[in-house]
Amino acid sequence: MEARNQNTRQALLDAAAELVAGAPGQDVPLRAICDRVGVQLPTLYHHFGSKSGLLEAVIEHGFDRYVGLKRAQESTGDPIEDVRQGWDAHVRFGLDNPAFYALMYGQVIPGYRPAAQARPTAALRELTTRAAREGRLVVDPVQAADHVLAANVGVTLHLITADAPDPALSAAVREATIAAVTGTRAAGTAPRDDGTPAAAATLLRALAADAALPLGEPEQALLRKWLATLARTD
Repeated sequence: MEARNQNTRQALLDAAAELVAGAPGQDVPLRAICDRVGVQLPTLYHHFGSKSGLLEAVIEHGFDRYVGLKRAQESTGDPIEDVRQGWDAHVRFGLDNPAFYALMYGQVIPGYRPAAQARPTAALRELTTRAAREGRLVVDPVQAADHVLAANVGVTLHLITADAPDPALSAAVREATIAAVTGTRAAGTAPRDDGTPAAAATLLRALAADAALPLGEPEQALLRKWLATLARTD
């Protein structure tokens, strides 16, 4: 009986995940999920309690996929380079899985963050803590991780909603953010003619024009502050 219950729960979760992934930004009716599995609504409520409980489980499922991809990446042995590669993996996941990403990072409720979001955040903080121990940060490691995550999420959401994703924008903001928390410029990056100020100014204007930006106010304020700093010339 227990195994059958678990199988039904997993089937409902898989169906919900598939329907969410196939309809980015759209509401998925609970009845459609039940119909796909061949059960009634009371069965769904039995396993998840409510629609919010189901969505929480789908978000957890999304983070499972995301964390699995991150774990598959081999460490370079350099925490800053691992942050750089982690940024790119984050953006790729968002572009490849926009519906999951919207649930994971775009569903903003003041004062609330999905519990599963703590896992990739903790992994990022481990990297910034290692970098701090090596004397490579000019800010607190927790602050550095928060800055990287805020910029990474902001860029990814912007690229998801853009008419055509711009990889150069992501790379420019990535390098500018890393430079800001390390106090150095990445290897191969020119002092001020690398396009970073222009890219930061472009993204800042785009954020200012997007009144419905799916980020909490603290994250918006932090991202805009850094972009404004990066957009200024020396």
